[in-house]
Amino acid sequence: MSLHLYNSLTRRIEPFTPLDPTRPTMYVCGPTVYNYVHIGNGRGPVVFGVLAALLRRRYGALAYARNITDVDDKINTAALEAGVPISTITDRFAAAYREDMAALGVAPPDLEPEATAHIPQIIAMIERLIASGHAYAAEGHVLFAVGSFDGYGKLSRREREDMLAGARVEVAPYKRDPGDFVLWKPSSDELPGWDSPWGRGRPGWHIECSAMAEAHLGETIDIHAGGVDLQFPHHENEIAQSECAHGGRTFARWWLHNGMLNFGGAKMSKSLGNIEKIHDLVRAHPPEALRYALLSAHYRQPLDWSDSLVEQSIRTLDRLYGTLRDLATVEAAAVIPDRIEAMLDDDLNTPQVLAEIAGIAADARKASAPDEQARLKSELLGAGLALGLLQQDPAQWFARGADSNDDARIQALVDERNAAKKARDFARADAIREQLASEGVMLEDTPQGVRWRRA
Repeated sequence: MSLHLYNSLTRRIEPFTPLDPTRPTMYVCGPTVYNYVHIGNGRGPVVFGVLAALLRRRYGALAYARNITDVDDKINTAALEAGVPISTITDRFAAAYREDMAALGVAPPDLEPEATAHIPQIIAMIERLIASGHAYAAEGHVLFAVGSFDGYGKLSRREREDMLAGARVEVAPYKRDPGDFVLWKPSSDELPGWDSPWGRGRPGWHIECSAMAEAHLGETIDIHAGGVDLQFPHHENEIAQSECAHGGRTFARWWLHNGMLNFGGAKMSKSLGNIEKIHDLVRAHPPEALRYALLSAHYRQPLDWSDSLVEQSIRTLDRLYGTLRDLATVEAAAVIPDRIEAMLDDDLNTPQVLAEIAGIAADARKASAPDEQARLKSELLGAGLALGLLQQDPAQWFARGADSNDDARIQALVDERNAAKKARDFARADAIREQLASEGVMLEDTPQGVRWRRA
């Protein structure tokens, strides 16, 4: 089976063939670096990182760009509040983002363009849009004229009224149409800005990605990916300005969108305040368990994030690494089975791969013949490799508690168990004891209270 991917533009699963088989191209929308990112922001890089590795195996090469948005009104606000240049904010949180992604096992992209390094390309694209009648200057702003592009709305397929509401567009007297969006806006003295034909100012968010994609991947790219929350207005606007700047040529042949993470019954977002920062989570839990959890649902579907999901992921990895520990004397190299590749070819069906990994491990635990053990260990390591899992030494996995951060996590679970017992919630208390036991943590009741130790 060849690789098939769901294309948000056509609303169907289609066989994927790159324009240039020697250099497939993929652009994934990266972070706006003004704070630590939440775990929902990690889902796209994890999933599309699996796709990137698959494309490299399939074609031998890939040009994969994931941008850094380092000029934005939220960044400006953070810099003004701290009394520092925007680069102080963006450098700090771009580094934190890279650290968080590395912890989740996300390999760096081939290209990581920053918006502020592409101001000349952004200005040049805006000038082409004005020259072709798709944009206009007004009171220091430059706006894209949505009415000039007949294809506007083809990705999100929204009615015009819904698009206006969803875009949260500013109703301003200098706009010819309420739906027109900003390509360039003026900067006051205290805000970052660059000289341009329209005065000192800064780019709008949407034009940044179009200019960076064009600069590094060309006018037409194979895959553009990101969260479904970016489908409108960001991706819709990227299509409009890119295709108009390129004489009508297709901007992206496939659009891939990952579903949102829900937390506490609502979409995880900074605006709602219901977020779990990756920066904190990777210090409280094994990062590989977070990666496992992010891959546990199909990427296009919503994922309910919870402590129990993370705990279940830890227990599952305990069993899988326990199997590898039992096979420590068996010589085997990681080879990705064809059936695992076929599951990923089916629109990145990671839940099916995880189920197959569990089956391989179960068979390996029952196997007694050396050749059978070697085959199954090779398959287990290979299937894990396809998802970026099970590549640690088992001893390293089980020694993960040997640091103060994990000591605090264990003590918090012990305290939670004590509280559950006092509340007569014995099911929860037993579940915590079982979880700790699976991690090799033994509980002892003493006259001074409950103590714990590693086995």
